Amino acid sequence: MSIASDDLKKSIPVSKMTNRSNTWRSSKRSLHNIVSLDDFEEPARRYIPRPIFGYIKSGSGRGDSSRGNRAAYESLAFMPSTLVDTSTRNQQTKVFGRAYDSPFGVSPMGGTSIGAYQGDIAVARSVAAANIPMILSGASFITLERVKQAGPTAWFQAYIPGDDAVIARLVERVTRAGYETMVVTLDVTVPAKLDFSLRSGFRKPFHPTPRFIWDVLIRPRWLCGMFLRTLLTHGMPHVENMEPRTPVISRSGDRPISGLDQLSWANIDTLRRLWKGNLVLKGVLNKNDVKTAREAGVDGIIVSNHGGRQLDGAVAPLRVLPGIVAEAGDMTIMLDSGVRRGTDVLKALALGAKLVFAGRPFIYAAAVGGEAGVRHAIGILRDEIDRDMALLGITSLDQMTRDRLVPADKFDGLEF
Repeated sequence: MSIASDDLKKSIPVSKMTNRSNTWRSSKRSLHNIVSLDDFEEPARRYIPRPIFGYIKSGSGRGDSSRGNRAAYESLAFMPSTLVDTSTRNQQTKVFGRAYDSPFGVSPMGGTSIGAYQGDIAVARSVAAANIPMILSGASFITLERVKQAGPTAWFQAYIPGDDAVIARLVERVTRAGYETMVVTLDVTVPAKLDFSLRSGFRKPFHPTPRFIWDVLIRPRWLCGMFLRTLLTHGMPHVENMEPRTPVISRSGDRPISGLDQLSWANIDTLRRLWKGNLVLKGVLNKNDVKTAREAGVDGIIVSNHGGRQLDGAVAPLRVLPGIVAEAGDMTIMLDSGVRRGTDVLKALALGAKLVFAGRPFIYAAAVGGEAGVRHAIGILRDEIDRDMALLGITSLDQMTRDRLVPADKFDGLEF
């Protein structure tokens, strides 16, 4: 039952593989030694210019939230069962009436297509072939229409201001593109202070300073394989799915995130009235907000602290997940922030999540190996879940219940 990356490659129809088989062969050797999602980070650091890598990697402030996310997973241990026939295992899950082949997807990341050439397209194709979801960031440099065409399992994530006219225009566009699920991020009312990113020389939009130019020139593979290739093929990258449409490189000041601090429940009510598809709110940590969301007709919640990139010191999503699930009623509860292993996914499922999302490792995977890299990352996580299910003594995800977890750091003597 173990599904490795080569097996995943074989599952992709020949017609979809023909034009990309050479990319797979050229990338396969560089991916050989990558055996976990964490392993993608170092080769990505060597490929991506320092300011851009700093932006992708950075958590906010001192990084307390980022560290807290990992600590939450490490605070829980498994209680496995033995002498269970686990020879037939199934990690499928169903969300919003659609069956997915694994219980994880790819988080929205605005930097995907500056880390890798056409990175959002690479992710969209790869996750569609694997039958898992991705969430396209509203801050992407590729239009939401192109991404949906490339990957039919894509969801769309929006940063929306407290302006009903802007909301109406966005809903019309996302509907025309054929999206079934819209995710509204709530925790970016103002830009975060990303200390590590600032120290790396990153500004939005990129300023062509001598230091920035030098950092790009000493990464010739990225310069030629990503940036110049993008310029020659597609022109200057722009933020394509937000108003106003702005270039990635400019001598002017930072691109303003206008009106996000004015977003209120009244605007969510407007969105719910206009948007006929699945409506998900992302960035919820307080169970009191869950009750209001339920009453507003929201379909799902992604429990998230933005991967540690917004409020430094915000509680880890895993720690508040059970309370949010208890308040959710019929809403679908999902989670992201800090997910790196199959064991992380299974711990979140045990606490009530239906789907779990991971972010940065998939940017790194796209940068290192394009579509082949993303497929390899999917295969790693899928294989880990399959292997961990066997070791836990379960054959389906509905058996991953809360009683299979115990505190990792409290031992009272004979039993927990």
